[in-house]
Amino acid sequence: MAVQDIVPTWVGATARQIARAVRRGDTSATRVVADHLDHIAVADPALSAFRAVRGGEAIVEAEKVDEQDDLANLPLAGVPVAVKENAPVAGLPTWNGSAAARSPVAEEDHEIVRRLRGAGAVVVGVTRMPELGAWALTDDETAVTRNPWRTDRTPGGSSGGAAAAVASGMVPFAHGNDGFGSVRIPAACCGLVGLKPGSGVVPARLGADSWLGMFENGVLATTVADATLGFSVLAGRRPDKLVEPQRLRVAVSLRSPVLGVRADRPNRDAVAAAARLLVGAGHGAVAVDPAYPPSLGPRGLFTWFAGVAHDAQHAQLDRRTLQRRTRRHIALGEWAERRGYVREADRTAWREQAIGFFTDQNVDLLLTPALAAAPPPAVHWSRRSWVANMLSNIRYAPYAAPWNIAGLPGIVVPMGLRPDGLPLGVQLIGPPGSELLLLAVAGQFELAAPWVRHAPGWPRVPTPAG
Repeated sequence: MAVQDIVPTWVGATARQIARAVRRGDTSATRVVADHLDHIAVADPALSAFRAVRGGEAIVEAEKVDEQDDLANLPLAGVPVAVKENAPVAGLPTWNGSAAARSPVAEEDHEIVRRLRGAGAVVVGVTRMPELGAWALTDDETAVTRNPWRTDRTPGGSSGGAAAAVASGMVPFAHGNDGFGSVRIPAACCGLVGLKPGSGVVPARLGADSWLGMFENGVLATTVADATLGFSVLAGRRPDKLVEPQRLRVAVSLRSPVLGVRADRPNRDAVAAAARLLVGAGHGAVAVDPAYPPSLGPRGLFTWFAGVAHDAQHAQLDRRTLQRRTRRHIALGEWAERRGYVREADRTAWREQAIGFFTDQNVDLLLTPALAAAPPPAVHWSRRSWVANMLSNIRYAPYAAPWNIAGLPGIVVPMGLRPDGLPLGVQLIGPPGSELLLLAVAGQFELAAPWVRHAPGWPRVPTPAG
């Protein structure tokens, strides 16, 4: 009996399951995409994950996949994917988080979109982000994007729409990008695997200068296998196979990079649980804190502000039309550059120190909390003051940004639930070139302590057998 005769829908299947079935002829890309578009039509009104859905265009794209003769060579054959709205998709405006920041209809795909399509994936739509990607909260004047685990909470940001789409089963995995934690923070908020590659591994080319080189394109997925598959495609190579890591020495640190901000009890407990899993897998776990220099915080903030300012200048935006919080960010970025507070030499010095941490301490990876507190409420943060947004962002998500400044790879992996039922995650950071090692260790976590792949009650349809 063919798979399509016994599977009521492909919604909820992994990317690997879908691609395998399409390559074998057990189903069609058209059927898979139609199933997901039907689910998006039902689910997205409750979550506002998508800025635009490519209904008819996605079906035509899926039909073209079905017509290809080389399905066996397409690692993502027929897999519906979502692209974050700051990466150009041919035929759509590049929204960049709001109508005020929107650029004209793109004439060609960004390189990462081209690679996804070249691997057989079908772009079903673009996902929401905050204006210019500046915040770890996702909303604008038209909608508040909501966390599928609890719709009164944010899915994080700036890849909040991508995370909400994956955690609710609207797509098996999604593209996101990470300039100050924008893949890893939503992954932690929504119980997903979120990978930020290191500098130069996946093409960035976002906005004016990818936030002075801090932005990286990555993936959000429900399984390590899907995250690995998506990373391989974005990196432009054949699907990688993970190798069981030999005994590692992992530094464990609860220290916050932000003075005065401390991880709450659930996040500290998640790190302790992850350390026990590492030891159970045969690795060593040692308490070692990175030496965050006192200047890292302010210099990092100034670079963040300047990256947003560069994007606004590059796009020649009418600043009067931007949100109040964004205008303040831009003004501070321009002020910091005029005062000489945004320096490549500072970023280079921290990168060298961060890389040196692994050799100096004789450790292979660093384990930290992913967040310091629960995801904030899902409200119109874009209508609130710059100070309110800054305090919210820093208090709940201080752990990601140093590794963007350093350009090192990082991954967030689910690690249980908070007492209120929201997901917990932990962050692993590695030296340059350690993306596959990070994924392999994440795979050990998944094997030892499997997580629920989707938020409770999602997707709201029967799911296929494994």
